[in-house]
Amino acid sequence: MIRLWDDAWAEFIPFLHYDVEIRKVICSTNAIESLNARFRRAVKARGHFPDEQAALKCLYLVTRSLDPTGDGRTRWTMRWKPALNPFATTFSDRFPAAETY
Repeated sequence: MIRLWDDAWAEFIPFLHYDVEIRKVICSTNAIESLNARFRRAVKARGHFPDEQAALKCLYLVTRSLDPTGDGRTRWTMRWKPALNPFATTFSDRFPAAETY
């Protein structure tokens, strides 16, 4: 275990330099993994698609079924709002108009 930490330490240290808000966003991949699992399940159940448009429609319907009431958008913005300013400050070269939110 100690050797594992020693080997990964150089890659772990830069993570600690980010603000707490950014680290929370980086570590919250469960929602992304859940969405990918639902996409895979829907595609596997269908088997094949006649064209790309049909595949995109299937994925769109899966996405819409996750939040039929639209309440998820409110929860999403509340979770990301504290991280927007640190992202804009840390990655100002990647934000075209690095305004504080």
